[in-house]
Formats: sequence, C-alpha cells, structure tokens
Amino acid sequence: MLLPYCNFGDINERFAHKGRLGLCALLGLIAVLSLGAHPTTVSERSPAGLWKTIDDRTHKPRATIRIFEENGGLTGRIESSFNPAEWHERCDKCSGDRKDAPVIGLVIMRGLTRHGAEYDGGEILDPETGFVYRCRLALSGDGDKLFVRGYLGVSLLGRTQTWTRLEEAAAR
Repeated sequence: MLLPYCNFGDINERFAHKGRLGLCALLGLIAVLSLGAHPTTVSERSPAGLWKTIDDRTHKPRATIRIFEENGGLTGRIESSFNPAEWHERCDKCSGDRKDAPVIGLVIMRGLTRHGAEYDGGEILDPETGFVYRCRLALSGDGDKLFVRGYLGVSLLGRTQTWTRLEEAAAR
C-alpha cells in the first residue's frame, strides 16, 4: 500500500507538543488501520480449493484434487488427470463405497479437521493400491503449497507429498 505524499516535518510540528509518544501513537494507528485493509491473512487461508499433484515416480503432474468443506471437515476429490489413459479407470483395488468407482470424481480424502495450523484426524486413499492411510495437511506460509502426509499409525511411518495450488481460471 502506498501512502499519499506526506510531509513528515509537518506532522512532527503538529505533534511536537505531545512529544515522541504522540507521533508514535499516530504511526501505530496508521499501521493498525492498514492491516485492517487486508481481512484475510495467510494464516487464515484454508486448504479448500484446487490442487495439482505430482507423481512420486515420474515427478510429472499427475492429477488435480478439489478440496472442499463438508460436514465440518475437509474432503478431497479427484477432479481430473493429466494422463488421458486414467480418464476412464476405476478403483478396482478399493473397498467399501469406493469399490469399482470411477477414479475421476473419486473422494480420496475425508474427515480432516483443523487443529491449530494443521488439519488432521481424517484419511486419504491411494487409488492405485486401495490402501487407506491416516492423513495430515499443512499449508505453506504463502498458502500456495500443501504438504499432504499419509501415514500408518504414527506420522513417522509415512510420506509427504507437496501439492501446488491452482488458480481456478488456469485450471480450465
């Protein structure tokens, strides 16, 4: 934010009778008001949105995942694949309500709730193997990267993928 031209000498003269404390109070008020102009801070950003995943083996873009709020938690669904061969695949190794479901549109993440700066308490599905893992999410400082950790039992027994946030217009 750019401040309009301001003669700080003039301000100093106006507040000289109040001393340095008055000038500091004025500058503090300006700082607080300028923070109010940005109601959404990075720490308040949510993982909700569209994310690009990277294949662990090829290191190429793999799919897009849409994360959304549902029933008080976060849910993630495969929105698309960068590999046309996967567009019509079914989750034949999955169990329960996901058995033989189309991979595109498949809910792979459920039940994650916010605990401080992280989201956990839910699960994530690997559609290639059909295994379901416990899951933890953490946003990067700028909110453009999502660290997705899938694990068995304790978090030490797992792996982390880094997903990149996609702008809605760029994904179309």
